[in-house]
Amino acid sequence: MSDERALGRIDFATFVLSLSTSALYQMGRVPGPDGETLEEPNRVLAKQTIDTLEMLQEKTRGNLDEEERKLLESLLYELRMHYVKIGG
Repeated sequence: MSDERALGRIDFATFVLSLSTSALYQMGRVPGPDGETLEEPNRVLAKQTIDTLEMLQEKTRGNLDEEERKLLESLLYELRMHYVKIGG
């Protein structure tokens, strides 16, 4: 099986979930691929990732189906709350 097939198809939901997971890792909220959690949050990188999701929300406004819109909205809410908790 090729690596491409093993990873699965990338769609909008998979893409924003990946960015969200990256932001959570950057904030020290979830472990990375190596199983390790950051000792110190990287606030700058986390903010940039959240900003990227906000840009996607703005640029895709009116072009997402209801499920995609709700997913992005809820992910952004959750990420903003975690960001505030780490002192962002």
